[in-house]
Amino acid sequence: MLKNAFILIVTISFLMSCSTKKEEADLIVHNGIIYSVDSSFAIYEAMAIKNGKIMEVNSNKEILEKFDAKEITDLKGKSVFPGFIDAHCHFLGYGLGLQQVNLVGTKSFNEIIEKVVSFSNNQPADGPKVGSSKTDWLIGRGWDQNDWENKQYPTKKMLDSLFPNRPVFLTRIDGHAALANDIALKLAGITNTTKISGGEILKNGSQLTGVLIDNAVDLVKTNIPGNGKEKTEHALLSAQDNCLAMGLTTIDDAGLMKNEIDLIDELQKSGKLKMRVYAMLSDSTPNYNFYLKNGPYKTEKLNVRSFKFYADGALGSRGACLLHDYDDKRNWKGFLLSEQKHFEEKAKEVLAKGFQMNTHCIGDSAYKIILQAYKKAGAKKENRWRIEHAQVIDPAEMKASDAIIPSVQPTHATSDMYWAKERLGEQRVKYAYAYKDLLTVCGLVALGTDFPVEDISPFKTFFAAVARQDAKGFPKEGFQKENALSREETLKGMTIWAAYSNFEEKEKGSLQKGKLADFIVLDTDIMKCKIEEVLNTKVISTYLNGDKVYSLNEPK
Repeated sequence: MLKNAFILIVTISFLMSCSTKKEEADLIVHNGIIYSVDSSFAIYEAMAIKNGKIMEVNSNKEILEKFDAKEITDLKGKSVFPGFIDAHCHFLGYGLGLQQVNLVGTKSFNEIIEKVVSFSNNQPADGPKVGSSKTDWLIGRGWDQNDWENKQYPTKKMLDSLFPNRPVFLTRIDGHAALANDIALKLAGITNTTKISGGEILKNGSQLTGVLIDNAVDLVKTNIPGNGKEKTEHALLSAQDNCLAMGLTTIDDAGLMKNEIDLIDELQKSGKLKMRVYAMLSDSTPNYNFYLKNGPYKTEKLNVRSFKFYADGALGSRGACLLHDYDDKRNWKGFLLSEQKHFEEKAKEVLAKGFQMNTHCIGDSAYKIILQAYKKAGAKKENRWRIEHAQVIDPAEMKASDAIIPSVQPTHATSDMYWAKERLGEQRVKYAYAYKDLLTVCGLVALGTDFPVEDISPFKTFFAAVARQDAKGFPKEGFQKENALSREETLKGMTIWAAYSNFEEKEKGSLQKGKLADFIVLDTDIMKCKIEEVLNTKVISTYLNGDKVYSLNEPK
């Protein structure tokens, strides 16, 4: 009898131990406010992760009772979000810019000259001068004449005097205009009789001013020596450091060449580059020759399935293609950067090969032409073709936009509001930067920064989308506040909607079972704090595949 009782007790104990055995995870985070950004926008307390993917999100009790892990992190009430996705930026260009003269925020041309001289003193030319195969260029980016008291374009006179034998090339903040000195222009073969389609070479009478607009910029840019593998690698890894510190886990690089993508792929596979990249291929013959033959390319960290086109230039440099004259420049509507036929032909080609078409459109005329090209090619809503920026849209075209994904950058609205009315006039500016209207028509918006055109910070994106103010809190009532997005809409635009625009919503963009464990921990709950506190938010930690790749309190 006692023997049977003993056996029964042992059996029950064994069964109980089996029933309470926990599942093994690699990482558990708990005691947090976890915004899943799932279809119900549910908020959880804890999450279990294994092999780089989410096992479950649930309450503290459920997760801690069900799972055990080698690493268990108490979030101490901090907020957790899916890793941010920047749906439109220039990742490589930003990294290369960190090695050049930084002209962002300069308040006068004299300040630009000071910065260029200082940079040249620290990095003197060490190679043969003009006329040889190797010339040391001075490269800078970030000036904006709209920020100066004298808002006229600068001239090359001072640069010619200071650097008579060293080419200087200084790009405007939007990349759609540049100032080149005389030596740089000569290397590019530009004279006062040079003609260019889809661009301008500005002159004062018959004299070159050195200012180049849109396609004219490329005449000089193509003569600048290549960066080389070592410099490009350094640029990518430097850019990654800054992105991870901002909570960015995926970036959409808007315009890359095959050799650049090959290096990104190599660095990702070696483990050096952890950042996930959605690559938009530049509108270029080498890219067409390879990718239209071989089709899209995807790894766990790299997705190459789109082409990036430029329909027009920028509003700030008056290169945006408008239906009617600029309000501050009569008999001028801007221009297309390629013929309409080019966009229509390429739209058919990339669609046939399974690629997405993403087109830079600032002006309402460019927007209309590209929308027509998309429809003419037979692109459907399921093809997820994007229009990048979508800044000025005629109301009639807005109504016909339901088949596209608007990829917009909220900080453009708050940067441009100081002078946009000058360019567009009282009536037309009402239809500019209309993100809420686009969301209503299209059902979603993908949000980005366009860095380095704007600041890299996704928190400035969030603030600008919701408050419609710049970082200084101007204007107090918000710029055309009727087109502000809610906090939930903004967060979706930076996560799940951006993932959808990349065909990646099944693997990222929300914190759900089976998805990649890409998430960030913030020191501020941006969904509940005072909106101005968003700008001071710090990323405590960034995780990719469940691995901590950035920590605020740990050295890089």
